[in-house]
Amino acid sequence: MSRFTPWLGGLMGIWLSASTSAFALPDWPPTLALDHALVQTSLLTRHFDPQPDHNNQQHLMGIELHNPDRWLTGVGWFKNSYEQPTWYVYAGREFPLWQFAEEINVRAKLTGGLLRGYKDEYRDKIPLNHLEVAPVLLPSIGVQWERFESDLIIFGTAGIMFTAGLRL
Repeated sequence: MSRFTPWLGGLMGIWLSASTSAFALPDWPPTLALDHALVQTSLLTRHFDPQPDHNNQQHLMGIELHNPDRWLTGVGWFKNSYEQPTWYVYAGREFPLWQFAEEINVRAKLTGGLLRGYKDEYRDKIPLNHLEVAPVLLPSIGVQWERFESDLIIFGTAGIMFTAGLRL
């Protein structure tokens, strides 16, 4: 068993035990208004079961557009675990969890979208990638401090990525 497995279970437990009111969707459909943009990059990636051919430097570049009701849409480019250029186009929602101070917030995110980039001999490394485009759901937990944000993204059973970004 990987040493990251207890961490993953603990994080998912915290995320799932959050108040159900935080996950209510009273603002459906989302408004088409821009509250802020988030420009982000990856800091660190770790695989739960590291292999010699795994890349842990993803060089993520991404942008998210957030509306006032915490809905978001985004696009990210990175090098996948096998050094292949990969795109993730997604939409999702941010869920407030705790507010430590007026300017420090802990929140969860859930995004879903399409991932393109796992090709050739690595095409079957992610599920449902028969056409080299696969559906993906990514949960994360993060902190926002004024304009700075950082997230711990869990990518399936493969690993985790730490990101950092600035609100614009």
